[in-house]
Amino acid sequence: MILFIFLTMVGMLLLFKPVWFWEITERWKSRDASEPSDLYLWNTRIGGLICTIIGIAGLIVYFWNG
Repeated sequence: MILFIFLTMVGMLLLFKPVWFWEITERWKSRDASEPSDLYLWNTRIGGLICTIIGIAGLIVYFWNG
């Protein structure tokens, strides 16, 4: 259950605040380090959406079979 809660929280972070995630994980790799690309933002949001859906589905299954 803790895994599903963690997955949901990380997914929501990726979905709603992808720039924060970029600053933590990717900024140091960039030469100019000004801002993430639009493609990076969209890919991060899509990944966050998938993580959130899987986390919520896992919680539903966990409590349904409880």
